[in-house]
Amino acid sequence: GARHLLRSEPHSLDHLKDARLFLETGLARLAAERADAAGIASLKVRLDEHRAALARLEEFLDRDMAFHREIALLTRNPIFPAIIEATFTWLAAYYRSLVRAPGAEILTLAEHERIYQAIARHDPDEAAAAMRDHLTRANELYRRVSTDAPGAVQPLS
Repeated sequence: GARHLLRSEPHSLDHLKDARLFLETGLARLAAERADAAGIASLKVRLDEHRAALARLEEFLDRDMAFHREIALLTRNPIFPAIIEATFTWLAAYYRSLVRAPGAEILTLAEHERIYQAIARHDPDEAAAAMRDHLTRANELYRRVSTDAPGAVQPLS
């Protein structure tokens, strides 16, 4: 049903961005509230793997998504990782070119570091704000890449 909606609705990318922003800011908040030491250590591993992928850009996107999946796991609600997986599947038509946009890798890692630090400090407000800032910046890239860049990824239609 979601795939059909994304293909037939003219504003599907905007709807998907709104849903992701709503979901992931909440997930970051819950992760900061619920994460135990082992979960925080796992998130740090995901962040370190993501940083290491700078040397292997073909892995950068996978490591980016792994970081976000780990946050969903930290909520200890098995529904959230499944929803994140579905969201990433729906975003795939847009996402790959954005994470690999020149210069975006370093900024993405800095934003992930801020999110990680807030979760590790068990600061739900800062975790949600850091995720909101991260996704809002990414949303602006989605808009620019899909409308301005030559040969850019265009929304599903």
